[in-house]
Amino acid sequence: MPQAPEWKRKVEAYRETLTGARPDILVMIGSDHFHQIFLDNYPQFLIGKASWYDATFYNEEREFGIPSYKLSGDEDMSRFLHQSLLAQDFDLAFSNELKIDHSIVCPIITVRPQNDLPIVPIYTNIFAPPLPSPRRFLELGRAIRKAIEDYPSDKRVAAIGTGHLSLELGGPRQFMEAGPDPEFDRQAIDWLRTGNIGAILASVTHESLEASGNATHGFLNFILMLGVAGAAEADYVDYLDLFHTMEAYFTWFPKEAVR
Repeated sequence: MPQAPEWKRKVEAYRETLTGARPDILVMIGSDHFHQIFLDNYPQFLIGKASWYDATFYNEEREFGIPSYKLSGDEDMSRFLHQSLLAQDFDLAFSNELKIDHSIVCPIITVRPQNDLPIVPIYTNIFAPPLPSPRRFLELGRAIRKAIEDYPSDKRVAAIGTGHLSLELGGPRQFMEAGPDPEFDRQAIDWLRTGNIGAILASVTHESLEASGNATHGFLNFILMLGVAGAAEADYVDYLDLFHTMEAYFTWFPKEAVR
């Protein structure tokens, strides 16, 4: 598509924010797209606790050309994070046989293509109502941040989350010139850029997300990441308006790393 060269430049610049942080472990927040989590047993939040993860499902390879991967896990940190989150009143489900889909594979491809770091995957429910509240996503982000900070190790940890802005899938506003709600997209980027969690919690509901596009609930993962970041102003912000959605890229550095 015509935006491909610009997208490539932006992703490579965004990648450098992770490279410069020199991480040893990646905590990856994504959402399973009904590849292995179904309506018969759908957890609100789930953590992977395996030593390695098979990645990419057949339809993702067939439809989108996403390559298959094998990702290393960090069992010790998975166990520690799970216990810490339980102690903070987040009763996460867990899986020792989790398979990873594009919500985690795509950020590996774009920001860590060498795939040389172990991951701790955390899946959130943004698809199957009833969903956790926006505030609950924020609070989980804060709990993940505390768990990472409490981890008894000198290893450097980066948290990477994927979500999206306004998006319509299979509805009348799919594949328009821009995302289905450009005004929400502009406002959401400003909220995240400035760390304005008060405005987000005052404005964003499940109903308002639905009004912006039937799949806009992926924005809940951005709220979670703002919790991980401590609701701070972003250190890096970029975006790209594509023909059906607006992509946005944010990086927050811990204060110790910025000093």
